[in-house]
Amino acid sequence: MAFRCRQVLRPYSPPTLLRHLLSQTLRPKSSTTTTTPHHHHDFSSPSTFIGSWTTPSNPREAERRLWELRRDYEKQVRELRREYFVEMEIQREKKRRRDEAKREAARAAMEERRAAKSAGVKARAAERLAVEEELRKTLMKERAKKLEYWRSKEQLREQKKNEKKDLLQRQSSMWVDENNVEKKILEALVDTISL
Repeated sequence: MAFRCRQVLRPYSPPTLLRHLLSQTLRPKSSTTTTTPHHHHDFSSPSTFIGSWTTPSNPREAERRLWELRRDYEKQVRELRREYFVEMEIQREKKRRRDEAKREAARAAMEERRAAKSAGVKARAAERLAVEEELRKTLMKERAKKLEYWRSKEQLREQKKNEKKDLLQRQSSMWVDENNVEKKILEALVDTISL
């Protein structure tokens, strides 16, 4: 059941009309005006009940016609209610689907964020392992260099020690055998000049 609205027109006085027209024409037009989309709406057909009553001469006939009009009106109201409930159910179903789609999109976005975060964690872990491996290799190289340096120092010290020992042996021509040690000691105590 639809009602038609009528616009009430007020007569303009000449100064008011001129002022209104000037304000409309001189108003700056905005370049960013947005037009709202017009949704097409199907209006129901005009009611057959309005203006359909003609007064019959017989009161029983009037009562019967009034009862028929009420019955038809109730049928139409029931049909409209059924249509309304069906339409509301369709809208609820659409809203449920939209909400479900939003939840699914949010869940997919969350899964994507989790996957990206997991991939980032894995990449950082792999990078950290690579850095640790490089550091371990560097430390092993340094240890090998230090060990090589220590070995060369030990060899040099051993070589110097051997050279010193050889030099001492060459310088000393008077080495005494173990058998003659006591005899040489006694001689040294008695004759101190030869030493």
